[in-house]
Amino acid sequence: MNDNNLTPQTDTKKEIPTSPLRCFTGAVVSGGMAFAAYSLMIAIATNFANKPIHSINPLVLKISSAVRTLVVGVVALGSGIFGIVAIGLLALGVQLLVQQLTKQKSSEN
Repeated sequence: MNDNNLTPQTDTKKEIPTSPLRCFTGAVVSGGMAFAAYSLMIAIATNFANKPIHSINPLVLKISSAVRTLVVGVVALGSGIFGIVAIGLLALGVQLLVQQLTKQKSSEN
């Protein structure tokens, strides 16, 4: 019982060249997701602030405070990461645009 792959696997990965337009559209998408995550974080934090914990048990207060902090922190981390990615893609797009413009000027001379 020899179960060799009957269909040969070919690794034909086509590399798509990076262009300023792709970088700028990626930056817009990532920036939109960062703004959405930021808005979600503000809504969650406001909701937590408007609904205080009704308990006299110190353990319940500590655990619920930790959970609330973790939830807001994870959403804030996601928002920050998407924001940093948006800034990086924007900078890469500007760099590629400048490289293309200088390459065109040098080829004309």
